[in-house]
Amino acid sequence: MSTSGRISIAVLGLGGQGGGVLADWIVQLGANNGFVTQGTSVPGVAQRTGATVYYVEMIPKTGTAQPLLALMPVPGDVDIVVASELMEAGRAILRGFVTDKTVLIGSTHRVYAIDEKSAMGDGRASGERIITAAKERARRFIGFDMDAAADRAGSVISSVMFGALAASGALPFPRAAFEAAIVAGGKAIEPNLRGFAAGFDAASRASETPRQARVDRAATTAAGLALQVRVDVKLPRAAHSFAIEGVRRLMDYQDADYADLYLTRLESLSGSADLVTEAARHLALWMSYEDTIRVADLKVRETRFARVREEVKAGDDQIVQLIEYMHPRLEEVCETLPATIGRRILASDRLSGLLGRFFTKGRHVETTSLRWYLTLSLLAAGRRWRRSTLRYQTEQARIQAWLDMVRTAEPDVALELVKCQRLIKGYGDTFERGLDNFNRIVARYRAGGLTAAAIAGLREAALADENGEALEVALAG
Repeated sequence: MSTSGRISIAVLGLGGQGGGVLADWIVQLGANNGFVTQGTSVPGVAQRTGATVYYVEMIPKTGTAQPLLALMPVPGDVDIVVASELMEAGRAILRGFVTDKTVLIGSTHRVYAIDEKSAMGDGRASGERIITAAKERARRFIGFDMDAAADRAGSVISSVMFGALAASGALPFPRAAFEAAIVAGGKAIEPNLRGFAAGFDAASRASETPRQARVDRAATTAAGLALQVRVDVKLPRAAHSFAIEGVRRLMDYQDADYADLYLTRLESLSGSADLVTEAARHLALWMSYEDTIRVADLKVRETRFARVREEVKAGDDQIVQLIEYMHPRLEEVCETLPATIGRRILASDRLSGLLGRFFTKGRHVETTSLRWYLTLSLLAAGRRWRRSTLRYQTEQARIQAWLDMVRTAEPDVALELVKCQRLIKGYGDTFERGLDNFNRIVARYRAGGLTAAAIAGLREAALADENGEALEVALAG
C-alpha cells in the first residue's frame, strides 16, 4: 500500500471462473467503506480459455478532489494479486506483478493449456517451480485448491477467492464488510456466502505449501482391495502411488482381471525401485490406450455431463446441448472390430477403398441428443468384447515386446527404454507419429546396442517436434 493509502489489486482468471464478479465485489467493498474505487479488465487470448486481467484500484476519499486511477496494473506496483489457477499465478509472476510488496493469493489446481495437452510428451508446466517462485517473490503467498473448496461448498471459485482475500488481512476491512458486498450484489447470495466462508477458513489455516495430493485407493470392492494389498506386499514402496493409480485406472478402463494382468507384468520386472516405479506409471498409460470404445465411454459418462453443466453454470431449469467434433478413421473403426474381420478389411485394398469413403470427413456429433447418446453408449458397451478386438491384440503384442526388451537390458538402459513409452500417446495421427518415433528408436537400439544416454538423447529429440525432424538429425548423427 502506498503512503497515500492507494491499494492496487490484480485478479487473473480464466473465462467462466467469475473473475469479473470478484472484481465487482472488490469495487463494491471499497465503495462501501469510504474509498474511491475503479475496476477495469484487460481480456487475454483464447488459448487459455480467455485468460483475463481484472484490475481494481482504490484510494481513501479526501476532500472533494477526484483522484486519477490507473486503468491497468503496472509491473512492480501491485499490492495484491489474486489468481484463480496455478498457471495464472505464474503468469502474474512473469509479468512482474508479484514483488516483495505483494500478497499473492492463488489456487493451486491446474487447468491445462492447449500447448500442454498437445505436446508430444509430457508438456505440463512445472507447478512446483511456480510455487517455489511464489514463495520467493511475494511478500506472502496463500495457496490452496480453491476449485475443490468451491465444489465442497456447492459454490463457485470467485466466492472462495473473495473469502481468501478477506482472510489474508491485505485489505483494511472486516469480514462483515466483505459479506455485505456479496449481499449487495444480489445474485446467488447463499451459495456465494458458503463459498466465501470456505475460502476464508481454508486461507486462515493454509500453509504456504499446498497439501500433497491424496493417493486414491484402488477401489472399495473386494477385488480392488485385494489388488491394493498385492501392491503393498509385492512392489517397492516408491512404486505404490503409481501402481495404485494404475490399478484404479485399469479397473475403470476394463475390469479387475485387466488390473491383475498389469500387476503381474510389473512383478515380472526385476531391478531397481526406480525401474519398477517408472514402469508402473508408463505401463498403466499404455494398457489404457485410447480406442474408440474408451472415447465413447468417456463422452457419455454422467459425471462428464455434470461437469459440463457446472462449467457453463447451467441452472436446473436450463437445457445444455453438447456438440463435439469427431473424425474416426477407417483404421480405428477396423481396430474396434473382431481381430479376424478388422485385419481382413485392412489387408484388402478393395474393401479398404470401398469402406474408406465413409470415413474421409469428420462430423459434428450432438452428444446430448438421444440418437448420438444411444450410439455412443452402444459403442462404449463394447468394453465387454474389447479383448477380441484387433486393437487389443495389437497393443498387447507391442506391450509384451517392450517388456521383454526391458527385462533383457542392462539396468540403466532398461530404465531409459521404459521411459520411451512417453512417446506413445493420444489417438489417430498423434498416436501414429509417436509410435513411429518409438519404433525407430527401438530399431536403432536393437541394431546397435545404444547406451542409456544415447536412448535418452534420441527420446528427447523425438519429443522436440511433432514432425520428427530433430529425431531424424539425431539418428543420422
